[in-house]
Amino acid sequence: MEQVGLDRTAATSPASQRFVRGNLFLLLASLAWGTTFVVQKTAMDHLGPFTYSGIRFLLGAFFLLPLVMYRFRKKSISPPVRCSPGAVLGASLLTGFLVFAGINLQQIGLISSTAGKGGFITGLYVIIVPVLEIFFGQRAGTWGWIGAVLALCGLYLLSVTHGFVLAPGDGWILACALVWAFQVVSLSRLAPKMDSLVLAFGQSLVCGVLSLAVAAMMERMSIEALKAAAFDLAYGGIVSVGFGFTLQVVGQKYAKASHAAIIMQFEAVFAVIAGWLILGEVLTPRGLAGCGLMLAGMLVSGAGQSGSRSRPGKSPDLSPPA
Repeated sequence: MEQVGLDRTAATSPASQRFVRGNLFLLLASLAWGTTFVVQKTAMDHLGPFTYSGIRFLLGAFFLLPLVMYRFRKKSISPPVRCSPGAVLGASLLTGFLVFAGINLQQIGLISSTAGKGGFITGLYVIIVPVLEIFFGQRAGTWGWIGAVLALCGLYLLSVTHGFVLAPGDGWILACALVWAFQVVSLSRLAPKMDSLVLAFGQSLVCGVLSLAVAAMMERMSIEALKAAAFDLAYGGIVSVGFGFTLQVVGQKYAKASHAAIIMQFEAVFAVIAGWLILGEVLTPRGLAGCGLMLAGMLVSGAGQSGSRSRPGKSPDLSPPA
């Protein structure tokens, strides 16, 4: 009876509640990103990739700006996450550049690759992240590695349906996967140290400015094209950037990078479901099996992480510093 009581206490502890809340935020971020794939397809009919990325990230930043100003005006940023302006600027420049590089490396690679194969190669960051964690003094653990492998196998079933033949653009997408891995690991170290809204705003602003700077040199933009892609820009800016990337920053306050990477793989699941519901694309038994493996990977990784937090003598490593 005493052991049961201890288990119940551990399951309802503040650390466990933050862990569950962080997982939910990351899953909602994946939902925002996955549904954005539909509008990305239609936006490319009117706009270049750098133009689309630049405008939607700036829209996301302007969407967050009133919230950031309100928090500063009301002084509602709590002391544990109140950093110097230099620290916030440095974090924003780093994560913003990584998002800019990741998104556009993938877009360049997709010129000569397929969307499904590109999604799978991008998803390789789920394996790269726990490798990078080792260099920062963290380990994913046995269950974390098992969860990552299950998620990767599920992503393969979901994304690659006609064999796997390397194309010239796949090297760009592999570089994108490496960049995303660094972005996830960077956020896991930076997010607990500063306000989520401020970091999400800075990251979006930097990515938007860099993307538009490149677009001004390489792409053409017209009022007619912007009008034609208005809904795609608004949805991508508010939902994917304003909500999605902000939820990622908040979620990674409470989840290890390796576990967060597995949850964020559900972007592919939500993209397939959105394509099925909105575009009438086919959801095959192979795809359903892939979704099941990805869910199993998330649950296995989460169970292993929960177990490591509740073991006597181990302090929780997922809580933000007090």
